[in-house]
Amino acid sequence: MTIKEAQQKVDNWINSTGIRYFNELTNMAILTEEVGEVARIISRKYGEQSFKESDKAYNLDDELADVLFVLICIANQTGIDLDKALIKNLKKKETRDIDRHRNNEKLKL
Repeated sequence: MTIKEAQQKVDNWINSTGIRYFNELTNMAILTEEVGEVARIISRKYGEQSFKESDKAYNLDDELADVLFVLICIANQTGIDLDKALIKNLKKKETRDIDRHRNNEKLKL
């Protein structure tokens, strides 16, 4: 699925099942909550925190999909084409960071 197709599928779901989009502020709060869930899983699975019994039911793939879903909702309701935005952002990074990481002593093996 392309990003454009994902944006269309989310829009279709919102209009058929979700009834309507939440407003941008609500979606921003939901996005923050979902990113927190991702952080919780990563800190326990890959970091030094241990899992609590209530955390064992969380799946990283599902939580990342939730983040992507809400991010797409925000893009859709603010008129952002994520395909174009990502291409533009990668070009900016290519220009800005052409030597930055290569010359970073901390990243040398």
